[in-house]
Amino acid sequence: MSDPASPFATEEERDLPRVNLPGKTKAAILLIFLGPETSGVIFQSLNDAEIEVLTIEIARQRKISTEDKESVLFEFEQLMMAREFYSEGGLDYAKGLLEKTVGPGKALEILSRMGTSLQVRPFEAARTADPSQLATLIQNEHPQTICLILAYLQPDKAAMILQSLPADTQTEIAKRLALMDRTSPEVTREVENYLEKKLSAVLGQDLASAGGIDSLVNILNQVDRATEKTIIETMEVQEPSLAEEVKKRLFVFEDVVLIDDRGIQRMMKEIDPKDLSISLKGVTDEVKEKFYKNMSKRAAEMLKEEMAYMGPVRIRDVDQAQQRIVAIVKTLETKGEIIIARPGEEELIG
Repeated sequence: MSDPASPFATEEERDLPRVNLPGKTKAAILLIFLGPETSGVIFQSLNDAEIEVLTIEIARQRKISTEDKESVLFEFEQLMMAREFYSEGGLDYAKGLLEKTVGPGKALEILSRMGTSLQVRPFEAARTADPSQLATLIQNEHPQTICLILAYLQPDKAAMILQSLPADTQTEIAKRLALMDRTSPEVTREVENYLEKKLSAVLGQDLASAGGIDSLVNILNQVDRATEKTIIETMEVQEPSLAEEVKKRLFVFEDVVLIDDRGIQRMMKEIDPKDLSISLKGVTDEVKEKFYKNMSKRAAEMLKEEMAYMGPVRIRDVDQAQQRIVAIVKTLETKGEIIIARPGEEELIG
């Protein structure tokens, strides 16, 4: 039996019952099965209100039935298929291809359900992509190509990308943007399709069978500290019990104090010394001491000297260094090489 969500499934397999779920629940289920990395990227493009709603909804999904999962993924694939057909040649083209793929009746149902969602804005994939990744992908393209892409992006995202380009390229693109009038739909679609292929090669889609709080924790471990803080604080007000469960499982840099000395020593074999010195800027003495006491006296003194010598460090750099160390901790914990003594868990006997 083929996958019912596949466009090549038989007519019976395609005729899945549509589960009547609220939109926010469908979105939460989809994010869970897209996996933490892809969902983290999507979270970066949402506003605070949207993030708060989806965060709480993801945490509520304790157990997702096979029926709900297949229905949501199937509906999502239909949506993406229709959008792809539409972007290649308009509504008539989309209707024709859908009729060949799923039959006239099902095609009409899909198009009816899509409604206004087929009013696809050009470069939608670029609008939801990470700006730094997008900048890397297009930095060597022709200035006119970059100009066209930036013209369709959100102003703040376009500004971030423009700032990352060489000065002479910035000037050339700014000039072309100012003089830009109309671009034919064919050229726009050609550039958009080219960019989407490059983006899909970099991002991909990793479907993961995670769910509920564990899935949310994995996503939060991918976002920046400011976003994480906002989400947790909002959850503490709206869903205090959920927030407490999430905090128990969410590992932040300061939680290194929950790792035993042997685990700290194992971690330090993987940590870049520069990351360690930056990550300890601004943390509590308890956290610093956790590392100092697991180093030789000389090494600890050298680390302290390095921290004093580097002077003030940008908060963003500290956060990034801490996130790299947290990633190492998560990897070692998954492998069973270190143990985190989280509050509320059984005590360990050495």
